[in-house]
Amino acid sequence: MSDLEDLDYYIMFPSFPPSPKDPTLTTGGEHDQREEFVFVYKEVKRPLVVLLGWAGCQDKYLVKYSAIYEEKSCITLRYTAPVECLFWRRDLMPYIGKRLVQVITDKSLDQHPIFFHVFSNGGAFLYQHISLAMQQANTPLKVKGVIFDSAPGERRMTALFKAISAIIGGHPVTNIPMSFFITIFLSILWFLEVVASALGCGYPVQTNPISLAEETYSWPQLFLYSNADTLIPASDVEKFANRRAERGVRVQLVLFTNSPHVKHYATYRDAYVNTVCSFLHECLTAPDPNSLDDNNHSEDDSPKSYTTVSSLTKRVVLPHEATKLK
Repeated sequence: MSDLEDLDYYIMFPSFPPSPKDPTLTTGGEHDQREEFVFVYKEVKRPLVVLLGWAGCQDKYLVKYSAIYEEKSCITLRYTAPVECLFWRRDLMPYIGKRLVQVITDKSLDQHPIFFHVFSNGGAFLYQHISLAMQQANTPLKVKGVIFDSAPGERRMTALFKAISAIIGGHPVTNIPMSFFITIFLSILWFLEVVASALGCGYPVQTNPISLAEETYSWPQLFLYSNADTLIPASDVEKFANRRAERGVRVQLVLFTNSPHVKHYATYRDAYVNTVCSFLHECLTAPDPNSLDDNNHSEDDSPKSYTTVSSLTKRVVLPHEATKLK
């Protein structure tokens, strides 16, 4: 546990103040004028966007995404769980989830409106443990919404092999055998977890992000996904989103045509930025249908936690909207 005492996270505060004329969001009215988005909340609180990277994600890649929000006057927190914790040291994930919640509280950001931007199953797995940590906390965070980018999806050996191969990298002569061995090893662990669950033993640590479909909290969720994703099929995302909508969650599906896994921003830059900024705007300005605690659940997780009206919308971003290379 000592190697995780100090999490390798990054917090960025905007260096420029938002315009005092912008009570929550100002926009020039044109859909492509993404530089006009500026966020503050109730004139004093800037939103905090927590970005949770995919398995093996380097921070230099996550910086490109956090810059979207920092340019709009949002505070950002970036963190990617270590690969070993996502795959074979998963018993450490509850601790990481609790520590990230503690970091937000210690930095006095728990009273700010909070958004999670979650990448792939690695980020979804981490968010799952943050969600569990929030349920156990005495003062839940003021979460306004969650963005799932290329997630979540069912656990499959083929997807696991591709993910492991991408993380290892290097020459195929060494990559393929190592990836195959690790995939088999992890698949055996998955199988043992399934058997233990079937026998009623259960696994002490949540290990499958697809179970987030039954998450207690009901804040709005945005799904960014693609019909060309070879790791997380579009059908997995839509099945998950439909289940969330059935539970009363306001869901938005945005399907990017032909963009690779976690590459929607690189392929459709303007459409991507407008989509996530519009989502933040809607969540910040929409009237809260629940209690004063911003969509927090009741302690007994009763059905009344899901009294919001079910809503699901879907939009398809076509190839002609792709970013033009200069």
